[in-house]
Amino acid sequence: MKRIAIGQAGGPTAVINTSLAGFVENLPEDVQLYTVENGYEGLAESKLQRADEKRIEEILAARYDSGAFLGSGRYEFTEDKIIQAVKNLKAFGIDSLAFIGGNGTMAALEKMEEEARAEGMSLQVIGIPKTVDNDLGMTDHAPGFGSAARYAAYSVRDISRDLRSMRNFERVRILETMGRNAGWLAAAAGALVEEEACILCLPEQPVSLRSMTDEVGERLKGQETLVVVVSEGVEWDGESQISQATIGGRVVLGGAAARLQEALSARLGIFVRSENLGMNQRALSLAVSDTDRREAYLVGEKAARLLAEGVSRKMVCIERKPDIRYNVHIGSCDLQKVKDAGERIMPQEFIQDRQRFYEWLRPLI
Repeated sequence: MKRIAIGQAGGPTAVINTSLAGFVENLPEDVQLYTVENGYEGLAESKLQRADEKRIEEILAARYDSGAFLGSGRYEFTEDKIIQAVKNLKAFGIDSLAFIGGNGTMAALEKMEEEARAEGMSLQVIGIPKTVDNDLGMTDHAPGFGSAARYAAYSVRDISRDLRSMRNFERVRILETMGRNAGWLAAAAGALVEEEACILCLPEQPVSLRSMTDEVGERLKGQETLVVVVSEGVEWDGESQISQATIGGRVVLGGAAARLQEALSARLGIFVRSENLGMNQRALSLAVSDTDRREAYLVGEKAARLLAEGVSRKMVCIERKPDIRYNVHIGSCDLQKVKDAGERIMPQEFIQDRQRFYEWLRPLI
């Protein structure tokens, strides 16, 4: 009987539990399922649990809940911990492993399969995509991004309307989004406002505080209010990204909007408010898009079917068909190709033509 382990890794999304439910609900009946607690930490520290009927019912009941039901978090999955994780899987008799995650997760799955082979163990591995940053290669987009983009877009639209109402008191607001090295989410934030009403600052574009304050000053000569959206990964004047802390070897970004606020206030002599859209970008269940939820389930379902077919070293991917109406195929691609693709930044065609990007984005939100 096949023994399958499933885990969730990295930052959660508003639909990551839907992918988990899609996976669990479509497994063959003649398998034993184990759940991994707290992502790769659970593998390294042998925190695996046999999923009995009650556990499965809990997983399925949480399909629409935000957060990662199994626990995910950040974890420095070093070579020695990978070796230990494989030993732990062997001790449980696990022969198949599926994980829901992003770039780091896909790379880790490939390494674990290689280590298992070196130990003379056959380990089938399948990756299930998720990320709010949309920086995962080899897929048109990843579940989690659509809902985060929807939240950011509606937030900017409504904050822009609120700002217009307060135009005799304040004229500029700066909003910071997630997006370490890719500006997909920051760009999506401007989808529901007029282009002239919103300036976008993306990690893909060199930007200086001087040029940005100049642009804001010029815009305010011809319009009453202005919203500036800044990705957390923006490097002002070529300096390092602004960070809040380093936890477990991972830098926590934050403060790019506040830095611009200081510069605008000092140079233009006006009151400027900066806000961080915060963790609700990836957690707000009220912002979930129907497309995102549906596709999150489908990628989980596809992963279960791939395992049943004996397929390994693959990540489930979403392929957009060139139809008149939005249509996708849920397929798969090699984990090696995902690794080789690296972080998927916004293409220049979308950066230079925002309307083209918003046409691509609209079905997702």
